[in-house]
Amino acid sequence: VQLQASGGGLVQTGGSLRLSCATSGRTASSYHMGWFRQAPGKEREFVAAITPDGNSTYYADSVKGRFTISRDNAKNTVYLQMHSLKPEDTAVYYCAAYYNPFTIAALIRRPGTYDYWGQGTLVTVSS
Repeated sequence: VQLQASGGGLVQTGGSLRLSCATSGRTASSYHMGWFRQAPGKEREFVAAITPDGNSTYYADSVKGRFTISRDNAKNTVYLQMHSLKPEDTAVYYCAAYYNPFTIAALIRRPGTYDYWGQGTLVTVSS
């Protein structure tokens, strides 16, 4: 599975952005998908994840209510809609994927669970 993230940019505090992650591969729609972010000098952290069928989503507490993850399996694309952006949301955002026929909530938030990673897209929120 290959992943290509896009949609990052510079936005003012309170603004919105939508990130996209295009996936390739015949079975891409069978993968759990996640978004992670890494700010300068900090570890990569979980942002959001979605199950293969799109019926279940998971969020970090810091983004809950502001960010929405979704997927369009017909287009092999996963989205991260971000609203009410804050300067602390500034980071490189990565999409990632892993395959497992079961969803285990304790694993879906861990970067080490994911086998495939995109190249990252930079989001900068100015104050």
